[in-house]
Amino acid sequence: MKVDYAKIDDVNGQITITLEENDYSDKVKKELKEIGKKHAEPGFRVGKVPASIIEKKYGKGVKYDVINKEAGNALYEYIQKEKLHVLGNPIPMQGEEFDIDAKDFELKFKVGVAPEFDTKVNKDLHIPYYNIKVTDEMVDTQDKNFTRRLGKQESGDTVDATALVKGVITELNEDGTPKEGGIVVENGIVGPEYFKSEEQRNLFIGKKVGETVKFNPAATCNANPAELGSMLNVSQEEAENHKGDFNFEIKDVIVLKPAEHNEEFFKNVTAGDEVKTEEDYKKFLREMLEHALENDSNFRFSIDAKKAISEAVGDFQLPDEVLKEFLMSQNEGLNKENIEEEYVRIRPELIWELTKDKIIDQLGVKVEEEDMLHTAKMMAAQQLAQYGMSNVPDENLTMYAKEILKDKKANQQIFGQTLDMKLYGAIKENVTADEKEVTVEEFNDLFRNEA
Repeated sequence: MKVDYAKIDDVNGQITITLEENDYSDKVKKELKEIGKKHAEPGFRVGKVPASIIEKKYGKGVKYDVINKEAGNALYEYIQKEKLHVLGNPIPMQGEEFDIDAKDFELKFKVGVAPEFDTKVNKDLHIPYYNIKVTDEMVDTQDKNFTRRLGKQESGDTVDATALVKGVITELNEDGTPKEGGIVVENGIVGPEYFKSEEQRNLFIGKKVGETVKFNPAATCNANPAELGSMLNVSQEEAENHKGDFNFEIKDVIVLKPAEHNEEFFKNVTAGDEVKTEEDYKKFLREMLEHALENDSNFRFSIDAKKAISEAVGDFQLPDEVLKEFLMSQNEGLNKENIEEEYVRIRPELIWELTKDKIIDQLGVKVEEEDMLHTAKMMAAQQLAQYGMSNVPDENLTMYAKEILKDKKANQQIFGQTLDMKLYGAIKENVTADEKEVTVEEFNDLFRNEA
């Protein structure tokens, strides 16, 4: 067997595979022999069919399959051996009609190859990097969040902004009198803090145990059937019929008493870190916020880096026809009628993916198991935080992260996230990052201005 490569242009080539009879004949005979062992024919039992009959009935089909397989293996072995950066799939080239009765075969394939280009990732490339300033106000807000989260609920006299209110909910007529046969919820409970309507929320603020509030349950939740039904203790279907006013006779007020700053509080917030003083606690909060905002800064850098590198690299030649054929083979929605329009839209992202691959190779970016575990731990921490479980001990996070990585789909997602983080981290080290300190508002404006 002989395999040759000929360059058509900078991004297209031709691979020619020449097979002689001795390259495939033994394999054809072996396949036919296996068929003879397993197949029966009229007048012959399994394993007793003459070879000539097997050859006549199955010979050409087996020969065709064997040649295809041999050519395919040779094609991909050559690509790997020669380290050709092939894009899409090789396309069989139209030639003379395939003659299965021939002894020697010459098969040609058109291949698209990645072009040579400069990524422009060097110190001459300037990319902005925004450091978000942590203010005292942000530290105080974070402190309030922790003292509230670790606080305790207890009975109070007056409804404040975070209180839960318990009492009797009674449906009213239009004139404000109790509705005969209407809804009465003896053990009603509402959280004004979560009302969608500020007007309805303010009806409760400042009210005391024993007072009655006239309010509209439907207005508190934009008439959401699930929320309204839950408040009135009826089905979602029935809730649709009760959008008028109700009285709420306050029987109890559950207020949140914020946690006090003490050794136990510091330990719970910091997961056992050596924080025992107010000064150390505020320092911990500031560093925690800086770390969280660093993730935002890195995300913004990835956007600016992609834009800056793409502009610096510019457009370049691609094996367009090969890629169009490949895209159509991979997407049911693409065909001869719409591929041209879709390809114009997709092409810039193809260029970026090629650029990314070359940067990864240029900078030697690799994803190790410990990198994957680190990303999985970050994901685990975010998931647990949604349930109010912050600062989980490292050993618990590690255990949870390893469980996440066992899921194949999650593993692939985490690999992609980890690769991107390492890629943009490496880019930041190899370009000139123009650092700028900005406020949260200024940082958010960067995204608003692009909308």
